[in-house]
Amino acid sequence: MANHKSAIKRIRQSESRRALNKYQHKTTRNAIKVLKSTTKKKDASSLLLKVTAMLDKLSKRNIIHKNKASNLKSKLTKHVNALK
Repeated sequence: MANHKSAIKRIRQSESRRALNKYQHKTTRNAIKVLKSTTKKKDASSLLLKVTAMLDKLSKRNIIHKNKASNLKSKLTKHVNALK
């Protein structure tokens, strides 16, 4: 167990940040899943904007790597463009 007040505080901070990061990452993954299952182009294109923003925020906060975000955005854009 931690011996210093600062170490105890750091443990609390780390845990709360981990929980928030986990929530944001899971929410984005669920949104991606919904986007992939969408078959209508109009719905998918509006959803793509939201998912792209979510991915950008995750990469900005270093929850995911910026290249992973770019790869996901590229694949999702291709998926939406392929819809009729």
